[in-house]
Amino acid sequence: MTLPALIACDVDGTLLTADEKITARTRNVIHAAVAAGTRFVLATGRPPRWVQPVVDELGLAPMAVCANGAVIYDPATDQVVSARTLSVDTLAQLAEIARRTIPGVGLAVERIGHSAHDTATPQFVSSPGYEHAWLNPDNTEVSIEDLLSAPAIKLLIRKAGASSGDMAAELAKHIDSQGDITYSTNNGLVEIVPQGVNKATGIAEIAQPSGIADDDMVAFGDMPNDVPMLLRAGHGVAMGNAHPDAIAAANEITAPNTDDGVARVLERWWLS
Repeated sequence: MTLPALIACDVDGTLLTADEKITARTRNVIHAAVAAGTRFVLATGRPPRWVQPVVDELGLAPMAVCANGAVIYDPATDQVVSARTLSVDTLAQLAEIARRTIPGVGLAVERIGHSAHDTATPQFVSSPGYEHAWLNPDNTEVSIEDLLSAPAIKLLIRKAGASSGDMAAELAKHIDSQGDITYSTNNGLVEIVPQGVNKATGIAEIAQPSGIADDDMVAFGDMPNDVPMLLRAGHGVAMGNAHPDAIAAANEITAPNTDDGVARVLERWWLS
């Protein structure tokens, strides 16, 4: 591959180490790429409000594809550039399917305002008894009726102790045009975004105005929500710690996120 014009990089399990840090080696080569004129873009399942710690670690404020492609966010200006949402009617359909096909699930939604911490919009709301898949949740607990009362960038379906892959497979039997199913953890959490939305479409939204073609991109990821991006990029790289679906979609497998897997690939073009 010739010198990439754009680097698209997943965050958790890819760019970050297990303690949510970016190593000096990885940071240095990303800075070298950006200094040479290559575009660096974060591509994450995280909402915009969880991007700033990554920016602080990186020492750069690149454009970010958030919520698995549903949101384009500019951390340099703290502005949501664009957002695609599930309608109230669609949320109601998805909630009914989820609760019918996987008894005992909890539901939550991510909403979006104009900035990362838009106080006018309660952004992460969950149903009573929702069990979180991560530590330090920042949710507001509401009734199911309130949960489904406004458009959302994604619906989260959670069942503690379940397999995310098994849940996604079961939901796929019943969900068609209502939304796209994916997951970024194996810990009993499935996410649904608007149909046709994924990290690849988000990256394209950033790349196309600059005339950057798919073949001129390198992408890094580790989970099923990275698969569309790995397939679309001219060179898709799965981490050594990646899910089998990501490995199957990639052109190359690098070292794990705990061993500078991103840097090892980028150093072929920069700092070599």
